[in-house]
Amino acid sequence: MTQQTSDVILERMMALHPKIIDLTLDRVWRLLSALGNPQLDLPPVIHIAGTNGKGSTQAMIRAGLEGAGRSTHAYTSPHLARFHERIRLAGELISEPALTAVLDECYAANGGQDITYFEITTCAALLAFARTQADYTLLEVGLGGRLDATNVIEQPAVTVITPVSIDHEQFLGDTLGKIAAEKAGIIKPGVPCIVGPQEDEALEVIEYTAARLGAPLLVHGQHWHVHEENGRLIYQDETGLRDLPLPNLLGAHQFQNAGAALAVLRHLNMGDDAYEAAVTKSHWPARMQRLKTGPLVDQAPQAELWLDGGHNAAAGSALADLLAKLPKKPTHMICGMLKTKDVTGYLSPLAAQAQSLTALSIPGEAATLSADETAAAAKKVKLPATTAGTVSEALTAITQNDPQARVLICGSLYLAGNILRENG
Repeated sequence: MTQQTSDVILERMMALHPKIIDLTLDRVWRLLSALGNPQLDLPPVIHIAGTNGKGSTQAMIRAGLEGAGRSTHAYTSPHLARFHERIRLAGELISEPALTAVLDECYAANGGQDITYFEITTCAALLAFARTQADYTLLEVGLGGRLDATNVIEQPAVTVITPVSIDHEQFLGDTLGKIAAEKAGIIKPGVPCIVGPQEDEALEVIEYTAARLGAPLLVHGQHWHVHEENGRLIYQDETGLRDLPLPNLLGAHQFQNAGAALAVLRHLNMGDDAYEAAVTKSHWPARMQRLKTGPLVDQAPQAELWLDGGHNAAAGSALADLLAKLPKKPTHMICGMLKTKDVTGYLSPLAAQAQSLTALSIPGEAATLSADETAAAAKKVKLPATTAGTVSEALTAITQNDPQARVLICGSLYLAGNILRENG
């Protein structure tokens, strides 16, 4: 086919399967074989699964490796503003020509057969990684783990399982144990697995899987510990203690993410430069990100604007904990969520930290929860709520009454992506 822009090819890829999500590895193996099995030619792989904290943990590992002078490929999803964010080649976002070329090649090699968007684009990322020199490859699972399109690496250097909680029940199971079993599907025979804080039900499944496969575990609370002390991050494992600066990513939950990242870096025998860079130089947009420039900031120059893409009950709790620790200030939420999420579970812990919620329908998302439905859910948890057509409209209404308000735009990575695109 004639080479075109990445957007055109990505749009065509959306039509290759009737479902957005259809968990199996058969189609991935077929296409990888047609491409010459690029997954066999990757730099050492660090494979990351979990419900919460995958992206932040990956960002800290990447910052640490780069702080130690190592180059890294990185794969993450979903993207926020542009698809290119999903693929970093040796530290840099993939260029438009390079992305177009690998997408075009994968589309042609697939020959029009059924394959989901995530599967074929994951194959494209693996192809790009195999053709570019780097020291490490960081692969973030898209959904679950066992049947995720990234789970094609036979012998990763290390695997990571961040905290597991209830999410995506329609695909992964209706209990924490079932969901943990899917996440534990990335564990490989003999390959060490770093395990973040887990509830007992999830940890039991992870430990059973690792024992069956002979995979050594390094578990939070058993093999490594992390906490805050006197304004510093203290990390300790069986090799010793490290006294480090606080994570530059905000929130108490970022301590556990930093701990997992440090456990990976310690396992890989990286030095002090790596450990400090991991906690001070990581960047992960739409995770309690302060907006400081752009049209929305210009519209409300006295307000304090924040953006967060967390969208499940655990994310709501982490966000509420962070808000409680910020300097006291009236806080107003602008919120849009998807139908597939537990809106009540997300909003319940936040109700005590906000004065109001303005609900939106997420622009361009067929699966959006309507503004009226989100507002109704907020009222059920005793959070005063109204609706608005746009973020700008909501911001105007809030700041007319309180020009210096703290405004938190939240509820979905898809809403966050819209904000980052529009706010430039």
